[in-house]
Amino acid sequence: MTALILLGIESSCDDTAAAIVRDNTVLSSVVYGQTSLHADFGGVVPEIAARAHAEKLDHCIEEALAASGIGLSELDGIAVTAGPGLIGGVLSGLMCAKGLAAATGLPLIGVNHLAGHALTPRLTDQVPYPYLMLLVSGGHCQFLIVRGFDDFARIGGTIDDAPGEAFDKTARILGLSQPGGPAIEAAAKSGDTKRFKLPRPLLNQDGCDMSFSGLKTAMLRARDAVVAEYGGLRPQDQSDLAAGFQAAVSDILAEKSRRALLLYLAENPQQPTLAVAGGVAANQTIRQALLQVCAKLETEFLAPPLALCTDNAAMIAYAGIEHLQHGLTSDMTLSARPRWPLDQSAAPMLGSGKKGAKA
Repeated sequence: MTALILLGIESSCDDTAAAIVRDNTVLSSVVYGQTSLHADFGGVVPEIAARAHAEKLDHCIEEALAASGIGLSELDGIAVTAGPGLIGGVLSGLMCAKGLAAATGLPLIGVNHLAGHALTPRLTDQVPYPYLMLLVSGGHCQFLIVRGFDDFARIGGTIDDAPGEAFDKTARILGLSQPGGPAIEAAAKSGDTKRFKLPRPLLNQDGCDMSFSGLKTAMLRARDAVVAEYGGLRPQDQSDLAAGFQAAVSDILAEKSRRALLLYLAENPQQPTLAVAGGVAANQTIRQALLQVCAKLETEFLAPPLALCTDNAAMIAYAGIEHLQHGLTSDMTLSARPRWPLDQSAAPMLGSGKKGAKA
């Protein structure tokens, strides 16, 4: 089969990204972060994010092309995140991709952002189908049996906050910097995981669903108790609370992964694999816990390089390649979708409204 070269464009949240991928080889990957733009607001401001995407996309794409040594005329297509995500950001990337496709005549491929994460093991390690994917990020947390490039079966997920969101909110509770994941992990290194008795929600219930909202509330109460007793939050208190929170999240993900693996292994895959993707997959404590679970069940554990854990355009380009290999492209009516569950047949986990199911 002839090698395909695609430009990938990603702008679903607060990272503006472009990449050039040839089959399973990342020729270039450029990511412009926006952390400094949102630092004073305690989280991502959608309007600021959308404006920054519009300003940076063309520069990001130019840089990716230059770094790869590939010209527009050498591309086989343009893949772009069409959702889910912050609608302003998704629109910025989508309109940029449509403009390029119209100008060059190249095929346009709309990609589900979550599919980009879920197919990352195919990009990095050519993992055969089916494999189990734990997608764990700031906005999502779900277990997926990935049977094909567009065949995803969700067997569990969060019923409220995503872990990354809980990390961010907990960091704010503790007075740590954003993004919360790295800040919590750094503080936890010198902390005592056993000082605070924090809950592990839903571990006493069957199934693979998870909950992190109650853990976040327990953190708030634990912090308030420390402040009331000592008149403030001391550095060691921060570390101990961070360590306790990280241990709780790790325990939840490990046990739920064990249960998800048992369901997946019932399909008798030839090469049993649990892969993780999403920003929270960068957490080393969580990785080690998942590795131990996989070792006990004789399943390969696969975590992507750190650069491919967080939002990036290489995963979008690769997902586009698998679509194009099957002759699937989009036309100029492709629309931005703020909500776009991978498993269309599964009941919504987080409710739905006029815009459709959240997950």
